Amino acid sequence: MNWLTLAQGDAMHDPVLQIGLGHFLLVSFVLFGAGVACMLTKRNAIGILIGVELILNAAGINLVAFNRYSWGEVAGQPAIDGNVFTMFIIVLAAAEAAIALAIFLNYYNNFNSIDVERADELKG
Repeated sequence: MNWLTLAQGDAMHDPVLQIGLGHFLLVSFVLFGAGVACMLTKRNAIGILIGVELILNAAGINLVAFNRYSWGEVAGQPAIDGNVFTMFIIVLAAAEAAIALAIFLNYYNNFNSIDVERADELKG
């Protein structure tokens, strides 16, 4: 055996180097916090849309992580419930982005700005 094989073998069994549920939850929490901060601080409509996308991605990471670490396998088959719900979130985010961008383009054509503070000038 060479030193590389020994080092890889030790790394595989070292609990500090293994990625667990807590790591995914930390990444999800950071994404969620960044999304909320982006939504609260941006006046630009595109910036708010980016914040919403970050929040949806954080929810998707949570669903996949809990699916993997909580359920694992059901009757010998891997559980895919969290993955299916995450696919729905991705489709929802794409549809939401397309509709929101269409609304923002129409808003820009009318007001030459996408500042959300001017939305009270809309008639309807």
